[in-house]
This record gives sequence, structure tokens and C-alpha cells, in this order.
Amino acid sequence: MGFMNKEFFKSLRFRIGLAFFAIFIPLMVWMIYYSSYAGKVVRDQVAQSNKNLVTLYMGQIDRTLGEADEYLYNMVAEETDLIILDQPDAYYSVRYQEARIRLFNNISTTINNSKTMDMFFVYSENNDDFLIGPNLALSFDERDQARILLTSMLKNNAQMEQECTLKWCVQQIDQEHYLSHVAKIGNVYVGAWVNVKRMMIPLNLIDLGETGISVLSTEHHEPMDHQEFIAQNGIDLTLEDEIYKLTGNNHTYLEVAERSKKGSFYLTVLIPENGIMEKLPIFQRVVLIVPLGFVIMLLLLLLFLRKLILRPIYKLLMAMRRFKEGKWDTRIVPYPSSGEFEVINAAFNDMVAQIEQLKIDVYEEQLSSQRAELKHLQLQINPHFYLNSLNIVYHLAQAQKYELIQEMSLSLVEYFRYMFRSNLTFVPLQDEIRHTCNYLNIQKMRFPKHLDYEVTLKDDLEEIQVPPLIVQTFVENTIKHAVTMDDSIHIHIVIDSESSAEGDLLKISIEDSGKGFPDDVLQRLQSDEDLMNDKGENVGIWNVKRRIALLYPNRAHVVFMNGPESGAKVEIQLPMEAMDNEKNL
Repeated sequence: MGFMNKEFFKSLRFRIGLAFFAIFIPLMVWMIYYSSYAGKVVRDQVAQSNKNLVTLYMGQIDRTLGEADEYLYNMVAEETDLIILDQPDAYYSVRYQEARIRLFNNISTTINNSKTMDMFFVYSENNDDFLIGPNLALSFDERDQARILLTSMLKNNAQMEQECTLKWCVQQIDQEHYLSHVAKIGNVYVGAWVNVKRMMIPLNLIDLGETGISVLSTEHHEPMDHQEFIAQNGIDLTLEDEIYKLTGNNHTYLEVAERSKKGSFYLTVLIPENGIMEKLPIFQRVVLIVPLGFVIMLLLLLLFLRKLILRPIYKLLMAMRRFKEGKWDTRIVPYPSSGEFEVINAAFNDMVAQIEQLKIDVYEEQLSSQRAELKHLQLQINPHFYLNSLNIVYHLAQAQKYELIQEMSLSLVEYFRYMFRSNLTFVPLQDEIRHTCNYLNIQKMRFPKHLDYEVTLKDDLEEIQVPPLIVQTFVENTIKHAVTMDDSIHIHIVIDSESSAEGDLLKISIEDSGKGFPDDVLQRLQSDEDLMNDKGENVGIWNVKRRIALLYPNRAHVVFMNGPESGAKVEIQLPMEAMDNEKNL
């Protein structure tokens, strides 16, 4: 027991573990505590400082709006010309026009002396007269858009009294936001109008960090400016009773806000979290240097561990990754390292050599087995077709149709010549279609006036390599189950190509005008159940599906369905790239 303890204390695992715990545990506890504490203190101080700043500027905005309110209320209380404008149908009277000129001069003089308002306006509802005293900096289009919006709002008394007579309300024209307030005497409205960007000019001069911004938002916390910036950074302007909160993607911004006492809007300041450090006092920065000390200690430890552990492990992992990618000749070149890694590397090299040899043996065995099974499947088809052919000749001989027997004998020669070639894994598509047409011609002799067919094949697909008998097998199944002496059957074969996410596909469609698959048979076909019975029926379909599975593992599909009106339909999809790569097997 004493010997085992001695070996354990001298082991590499114990020494690395002891060094790790001795260095990192105290340092991590210290760093986490002080970083958390310092971060909270810094955020509280910065948030309180900016909260005072926001309160100050919001008070300045409210004072500006209050001055405009005072002017509006004084005008409503003292300006007698407003009473003249309230008289209905008086627009064309001399008295009305004189009062109108005096009011225009009044509001124009006031707006020119104002440093913040964009315009003052007077609207007579009885005379539908809108009078504007605009700031000279306001363009004609801005004045016209404001007039249209305000006229529409003032005509809607319910909306106007709810939104803009009690307090300053937010209005939007295109992407611009404005503040508006209206006072009413009789049916005459006196109001003020200002662009929110003008209100924000003093705040834009404050340094809020490289990406910090100040923004006005509606009572629903929707930004009036910087919409794209706020959306891209995932910033939520909602702030309930907290002094501040962290918002944005990964909480990268500190948010403080203040609500206006004059209107339904907020003033919000967003300060980047990484910019807060620039505003710390020197003694607080010292506390935050602890992470830097942690990084330095980590680098020193990594330099120590690099030669002892990390480098051997990296070499081992790289060798395992190359081996996983199929590079069977991967070996770890011997190099000076600890005794444990020398044993590991030698064991890895021996294991890789054994796996390489085993993999080769298994692969060759599987390849031989697959070729043998494929050969068996192809040979299995020949007796099936041979018996069907003899049956057709027999029926023609019974009918004493010797000319048809001669014609069919020539067709059978071509047919079996192709069959003798079918031991190939792949054949050109045009040969397969020619063979299928030859088979259909034979069947037309058997069912005169009850069978016709059509083949649609693009010229550029004729040389595509396909497994032999892949089309003829399904055509034969149609002849067997759909053709009768009672009704005429039309078979349509369409070969086309299409592109998909998996690459270019060859699409073969075989459709007839018969009654279609019975429901139970279709369900079994679609669920890939084996339809072959003890009598050997349906061996052709099973054979084709099995050969496709061997030649194109998980890359080809056979789909069975019934047409929208009648008839059975079979769709075969084969990867064209796989055909090009495997046609010489």
C-alpha cells in the first residue's frame, strides 16, 4: 500500500492536479469576487451619474416646452383676433383678413425668436383656415407635410383632445418624429411643432462612448431616432422602476432614462459597457487588473504544460483525426516525451496498423459479397423473362399466326441478345429503352389493338449509364397486371433530368392508363414491404429495388403511386454523378 501511495504522489496526474488547484482556485475566487463587486460599483456610479445628466437635460427640454406652452396659453387668453377667426364663414371679410395678418405677424415674430421650436400655427375649424409661422430653417416640404398631418388631426376632435391638448404628443412623418401641443379656444386651435432632432442637439455634444447614443422614445418605448442601430443591437428601451439596466445583445449597453413631465415620451441614454472602464478612477481600475493577472498566470502554466502534456496530446489528437478521415498510414513519429506518452504512442501505432489491415480485409470481403449478390440478382431475371417469352410463343402458335411468330422470333433474338449482355452492371440508357420497346412490340403482338405506348427521351441522356432491365421490369409488371382484352391500355415512359440539393438526378417515369394499384398493394409498395410470395410473383420489382439499393446506397429512390384520375405510376430517381463514377464496375 505504501508503494502504491508513493507512485501516486510521483505520477504526472497528481502533480498537474496539485499545481492547478494551488494556483487557480485562490486566484479564481479572488478574481470572481472583486470583478463582480467592482463591476457593480462601477455600473451604479456611472448609472447614477448619467441618471443625473438625463434628469438635467430632460428638465431643460421640459422648460423649453413649458415656454412654448406659456406662449400658447397667453395667446389663447389675450389674443382677441382668435375670436374673429372663430366666426363661421368670415374668411373673405376684411376684418377676418386683418386679424389673420396680425396673428401671422405675431407667431412669425415669436418663432424667429425661438431657438428650439420649428413652427407655431393657428387653425380655424369654422373656416378651415390653417395659418403657419415657420422657422426659416424649415423647408417648404416639411411645412406642407406638417400642415396636412395637423389639419387631419385637428379635424378629428376626439383624437386631438385625447392626445395633444392635454400634453405634448408625438407625431410621425415618414421616418421623422415631431412633438406637438395644441391649445383650443372655441373652434380655433393654437399650437406648436418641433422636430425631436432639434431637441436632441445639446445631448449629441456629450461624449457617451464610441457607440453610445441618446434617444427620445414614445410612451410605448419605441425609438424616435436610431431605429436601425437599436434593432441591430437588440436593445429594449423598456425601463420600469430601476435606475438603470443592462440591455442589448449580450447586455452590451447600460440604459438610463427619464420621463418627460410635459409629454408622453422618454429621454434615454445608452452607454456601451466597454466604455464604462474609461470613466473609472485609478484605484478602481487596479481592482479590475486581476483578470489580466489571471491571464498571465494562465500563460505561464500553459508554457509549463505545453511540453509536458499539451504537445503530446495534440500530436495524438491530430493522428486520430487523420486516421478518422481515412488516412490509414497515419503513425505518430517517436519524439522525446514522458514515459506515459511513449507507451500511448507506441500502442496507438500498433492499433492503427492492426485496424488498417482489418479494414482492408473486411472491405474486400464486403466487395466480393456485394458483387456476388448483384451477379445472382441479374442471373435471377433471365429464367423469369424466358418463361414469359415461351408463353407468348405458345399462344401465338395456338392461334397459328406464323408470320407473327416469325416477326416475334426476330424480336426475341434481339431481346435475348440484350439479355445475354445483362450480366453487365450498367448499360447505356438508349440500349435499355430500345430493349423495352422491343419487349413492348412483342406484347403488342399478343394484345393487338389493346396496347400502345409512347417513349419521351432527351438526346443528351441517351448515353447515361443505368442498371439493365430497370425500365423493362416495371413495364412487364404493367403488362401483367393492367393489360386485358377488355380495355385498351396506354403506357407512357418519360425520362428526364432534374437538379436537387443532392445533385443532378435522372428521373424515369412509367405511367399507364389502367385501373392503378390496389390500395393494399400500393400501401405495401410505399412502405417497402416485400411482395414476393412462394410462387415467385413480384420477383421483378423486388429484384430492381434490391439492385438499386446495392448500386446506390441511400442515394436512389423508387416511388409508387396512382395517377390523379386513373392508372399506376412508378417514378425512379437515380443520381447521375454516381452513374458516371460507377459505370465501369
